[in-house]
Amino acid sequence: MGLFSKDIKTIDDLFVHTLRDVYYAENQILKALPDMVEKASDPRLREAFEQHLGETENQVRRLEKVFELHGVAPKGVNCPAIDGILEEADEVSGETADNEVLDAALIASAQAVEHYEITRYGTLIAWAKELGREDCAQLLSETLAEEKNADKKLSSLAEGRVNRKAA
Repeated sequence: MGLFSKDIKTIDDLFVHTLRDVYYAENQILKALPDMVEKASDPRLREAFEQHLGETENQVRRLEKVFELHGVAPKGVNCPAIDGILEEADEVSGETADNEVLDAALIASAQAVEHYEITRYGTLIAWAKELGREDCAQLLSETLAEEKNADKKLSSLAEGRVNRKAA
């Protein structure tokens, strides 16, 4: 189903489609994060990735709860955006030989993922509220707060030490 598919006729259809999109994305991120943990040489960056792996596992469970509350089966739909971001991250990290530069690249890639997630969760929250689904909006808001916090933590690591070491 494409974004402007005839299967999407209502805001509810769009909400469910986007929920499935982000569910797919979170599951792809779960697969990618262990590799990022392994590649990170900075101990604080590695710790941040490990912490976010645990958060992402909780976010997937939270999405499953949103599906349940909304009365639809939890399943993903292919998300070319997250696939592209993760593919690019893998390419860049594979081409970077210096560990300190690699850490900077890993942060940049992780922030691209976070920014994608932040836009998706913000949109889902707005639509959930329009649909009168405050219960869903609350759960999605918890995840949005975690994603924003992860982005801030990555910025702090980059600006505080990783970028300087890479330079």
